[in-house]
Amino acid sequence: MALRFLGIWPNTPDNGSPTIWLEEETGDLIIQSWFADEATIKKAQEVGSIPGHTTDVPPHEGVFRLPQNMIQFIPRPDDEDPDVS
Repeated sequence: MALRFLGIWPNTPDNGSPTIWLEEETGDLIIQSWFADEATIKKAQEVGSIPGHTTDVPPHEGVFRLPQNMIQFIPRPDDEDPDVS
């Protein structure tokens, strides 16, 4: 697995800051961030996704809150060389 660092919470303290990596072989994003709180998870379940799809979070998945200022690090299809900070 080849990971490429994309970004970390700007002006981060030393420990526990949201971080994003790109798994270069698959294009998957690896995200370290805060767990969503129960109220956020419940609201997401109320909103749902597509008809007939469960809103339960399976044990092998998690719901994370990605801060707005981290969105800048998510690659876009038209990015040839994203600004890595």
